[in-house]
Amino acid sequence: MFSLDWIYYAISWILLTWHSAWDAIGVSVDAVIGTNWAWILSIIFLVVTVRVILFPVFVKQIKSQRAMQALQPKVKELQEKHKGDRETLQKEMMELYRKEKANPLMGCLPMFLQIPVFLGLFHTLKRLNPDNQGKTLYGWTVEQFNSASNAKLFSAPISGKFGSTAAEMASLGANLTTVKIVAGVLVCIMIATTYLTSRQMILKTGWAEDPQQRMVQRLMLYGIPFSLLISGAIFPIGVIIYWVTNNLFTLGQQQWVLRKFPPLVPPKSSTAGKATGGKTAQPVKTGGLLGRKTAQPAVKAPAAAPKVAGPKPGAKPVNPKKSGGRPAKRQG
Repeated sequence: MFSLDWIYYAISWILLTWHSAWDAIGVSVDAVIGTNWAWILSIIFLVVTVRVILFPVFVKQIKSQRAMQALQPKVKELQEKHKGDRETLQKEMMELYRKEKANPLMGCLPMFLQIPVFLGLFHTLKRLNPDNQGKTLYGWTVEQFNSASNAKLFSAPISGKFGSTAAEMASLGANLTTVKIVAGVLVCIMIATTYLTSRQMILKTGWAEDPQQRMVQRLMLYGIPFSLLISGAIFPIGVIIYWVTNNLFTLGQQQWVLRKFPPLVPPKSSTAGKATGGKTAQPVKTGGLLGRKTAQPAVKAPAAAPKVAGPKPGAKPVNPKKSGGRPAKRQG
């Protein structure tokens, strides 16, 4: 059977390393405002460590999203060409993705790679219980284990959860109501930040034309936050701290990338033809000589009818019938 112990050892090593670093620079392990900040900061910087390691993957994710966005016109053409033939459409789209080196699943890869970290932290914090004192915990010493077991965030143990029982909290010396309040607030923040990370990217890049991509976008925007409303009750407070910190890191990272590398925006169709009798001006072209824009041709307005000069003030009216029947007098 495949063992996940290597993940638990890796997560424990990162946590303990950061805890030793905070302890060395003088961050007290004693509770301040009901919080053991050395352990809370260790969880936060576990996120920083993982995100730094996964940064190259995040860059590949952005490049893949750009490639997928650039392929949307071709995807739409294939959808129109093979409408009703789903099997052929899928084959053509896979061939297009292979040829252009675009991967529709790359957008979810960073999230999938963080699942082992999440599971490792979940399993580790779940074992932080006074009943397990004296047992081996993936390289932890007894002193470190006891310190982490008693670590709290605003008087709520980091191993406690919204769905904890009164007996479980009594063994940790904590108040069940306090744990539920702290965990409940954190779950709400976790749901909100999870939704915002997906919404931020979709607002900038737009909804995908590809049905599979659109389904993935909807799943990330609505499905995952809704599932956290239920599953969040079983997450230890320390895991929720990790999740919220990861979401905040993602929001900042995406904002930086989207500002530095703005997403491609497809040109919008012009409706100016209706106002000019069906004639529309050609779009402005860029990239000419020296990068200057070519002038936009002006649409000519229809010629106005010539104005007929009226009689001068005080002149006698001219009768066209009389003047038309008489020949003009010759001078001379």
